[in-house]
Amino acid sequence: MNEVQLEVAKAYPNDSGRGIARLDPDTLLHLKLSPGDIIEIEGADVTAAKVWRADRQDWNTDTVRIDGFTRQNADVGIGERVEIRKAEAQKAERLVLAPPEEASVQFGSDAAGMVKRQILKRPVVERDIVPVMSSTNHPFMRSPGQAIPLIAVETDPDGVVLITEDTEVELREEPISGFEKTGGGITYEDIGGLQNEIQRVREMVELPMKHPQIFKKLGIEPPQGVLLHGPPGTGKTLLAKAVANETSASFFSIAGPEIISKYYGESEQQLREIFEDASEEAPSIIFIDELDSIAPKREDVTGEVERRVVAQLLTMMDGLESRGQVIVIAATNRVDSVDPALRRPGRFDREIEIGVPDEVGREEILQIHTRGMPLSDDVNLSKLAAEPHGFVGADIESLTKEAAMKALRRYLPEIDLDEE
Repeated sequence: MNEVQLEVAKAYPNDSGRGIARLDPDTLLHLKLSPGDIIEIEGADVTAAKVWRADRQDWNTDTVRIDGFTRQNADVGIGERVEIRKAEAQKAERLVLAPPEEASVQFGSDAAGMVKRQILKRPVVERDIVPVMSSTNHPFMRSPGQAIPLIAVETDPDGVVLITEDTEVELREEPISGFEKTGGGITYEDIGGLQNEIQRVREMVELPMKHPQIFKKLGIEPPQGVLLHGPPGTGKTLLAKAVANETSASFFSIAGPEIISKYYGESEQQLREIFEDASEEAPSIIFIDELDSIAPKREDVTGEVERRVVAQLLTMMDGLESRGQVIVIAATNRVDSVDPALRRPGRFDREIEIGVPDEVGREEILQIHTRGMPLSDDVNLSKLAAEPHGFVGADIESLTKEAAMKALRRYLPEIDLDEE
């Protein structure tokens, strides 16, 4: 059987949640594949996807573009290699889906029909994450337009199956316990306009977590901290959550102002507990938002609490024994206000600026925020992306929501809400 080894790359924004793998024309020819055929993707686990042709910039790069759900199904990360081969898919007679352990779901009467319509002609392997979109009529989890991860707990027959009109789809409300894949959380496909920044953060975080032996071989300590700085709304927090999710690391979040306590020693105690919990549950990521609020320059503050918190944070970062397995990521809008002792090598080893996106970045962000929206045929996202100079991700998200609300106000008088 023909097969090739390819490097995993992140999916195009519009492919997220669709079970699509993008291959270049030479690979399609070598594997005797046509667009729409089904392939097996084998990493640490095996999953399946529909194949489509990659865009021209990805030709002759030996890569396969798959989304975060497919990467979890194959148990691989970006930059790792997978084996690709043509799959012999059988028509699914029955498919049983259930939510992951942490989810709370209540399905409506026609939820099974709605899910089936969404996943028609989609290849599935038992134990796969199958993302579906929550609709306005069936908002059984999260908000409408969001991808909902369901687990394929049973398929008949076994192996790679294709969902057809004749497939019986059964939904179970009871979450699946003890299941490794959760399908939740932010993935790199949810972040637009930060390709270079994502790559730099991955180098600092994923490498020491997944391949600590490299640093042992080099005889150096792996990096310990990453400081993200830039204007508000550019995606600093989103990036930290995506890295934690993609590395399957435990995530501990510290919101700067919330940790400051008026009682003596309580702020330091909270910091110590978070660092201890992170070490116990390694690999883990500690995210500190608004670092400048809890670790300002000590010469500029008058309160003793801030001085003690800075000193405690320095002590905890210097005392981390699980180096490389516990990474501290901090975010700030005012990098010059952070105590300089934290910015020296050995604490926050790398400072990465998360700036305002350019036109290409704005188009990516627009694609992400509109992929669940019913857009008119005359909507040109490329043209729209050229106009809002200076808009960051949060501004573009607000823009898309306002556009949806404007459309709703326009058509609301014509809608029979009771019937809908």
